Amino acid sequence: MTSLRASRCRFFSQLAGLYLILDQRWASYCSLLDVMREAGEVGVKLVQYRNKLGSMQQAYEVARALRDIAAAFDIVFVVNDRCDLAMAVGADGVHLGQTDLPLTLARNLVGQEMLIGVSTHNPHHVQQATEGGADYLGFGPIFPTGTKSDHDPVVGIQGMKHIRNLTALPIFAIGGIRPDSVSELRRAGANGVAVASGILDATDRSKAMVDYLSHFE
Repeated sequence: MTSLRASRCRFFSQLAGLYLILDQRWASYCSLLDVMREAGEVGVKLVQYRNKLGSMQQAYEVARALRDIAAAFDIVFVVNDRCDLAMAVGADGVHLGQTDLPLTLARNLVGQEMLIGVSTHNPHHVQQATEGGADYLGFGPIFPTGTKSDHDPVVGIQGMKHIRNLTALPIFAIGGIRPDSVSELRRAGANGVAVASGILDATDRSKAMVDYLSHFE
């Protein structure tokens, strides 16, 4: 397992802290490219692009532009769901949900260089992803969230504490995360927090990102 991950180890130090999710649904309210630049300026080192509604051409154009900005700021850039899009834009990783391509098949497609993260919602998911060779996990929803209308049951802080004992992989808590809950999540075993609306809905997005980042200093 160690040899399989050796080529990806340069990213491992960045699998912690704030994991910003740039969701295409917010593109009509704010420029995702501007948010990516702001993220780079304040020190965010891990960003995911999520587009569940647009055409492949639109997703490619946006992802490519985001990838270029990420490279300029040394940000690890991950594409949600789509292995083909991640490969097309030269992303650093792809993030899989429970209804996406199986982890083993995704690894066969993207090769050993690319990071693969997996969304997990219960202990069984965590064990499967760990045994399957994921590089990191998203776990949640920790709290109720409006970002997804059909999200899995809320797991809470205790859920994070429980699954921390099941894997040595980096874990990002996700779902309704606000800055004032980050310290408790860290004590529960989270390596980082994945945030979309908490930043994209903020009046001052740079300040919001700094507020999250301050808990990892």
